[in-house]
Amino acid sequence: MSSTPGPPSAEIAAVGGRPRATDALSITEVSLDLFERDGYDATTVDAIAKAAGISRRTLFRYFPSKNDIVWGDFSGQVARFRESLAAAPDDEPTMQVLRRSVVAFNDYGPDAEPELRTRMRLITSVPALQGHAMLRHAEWCDAIAEFVAARRGLRPEDLEPAVVAQAALGASTAAFRVWIEEGGDLLSLLDEAFGRLAEGFGDGAGA
Repeated sequence: MSSTPGPPSAEIAAVGGRPRATDALSITEVSLDLFERDGYDATTVDAIAKAAGISRRTLFRYFPSKNDIVWGDFSGQVARFRESLAAAPDDEPTMQVLRRSVVAFNDYGPDAEPELRTRMRLITSVPALQGHAMLRHAEWCDAIAEFVAARRGLRPEDLEPAVVAQAALGASTAAFRVWIEEGGDLLSLLDEAFGRLAEGFGDGAGA
């Protein structure tokens, strides 16, 4: 599984009169500001690089494409999500582990909520990002399917792990859509969504 590359060592000077972005997070923040102001499709890679104070070449050392910028260090987050699932006590119900871990996965703190809302609004509304989301969501679903399969003595590609993973994606997507459109507390919405999901799977971990 890939992660965001580390900072390049060669480039020192700022470009375009702005302090140089020094890490992937800084580049993401600059990019989201531009996407919000000018629109995703109208914002070029060159415009992002100039606003971040780096070269186009340096930008691509951090992110392989413009689409990937919106997701930030998603692969690293999924890796930590896998660790959370694997570290759960064996006697904790499967769906309760999933419920708790998904809420923790999306807990960025209140200061990050405006950026997260921008990010998710882009992902759910921009056609190019919706297609790219299928690849990212598959990475997340694979982590869930592997966890459920290990718990059930099955293969990740078997029906039950695949169903749980896809249902978890649906529950998360629904909670995010409600949060984007109606507001409220994202973590509470996710917790409620997965509580209902747990009841539906009959795992004894409902709300």
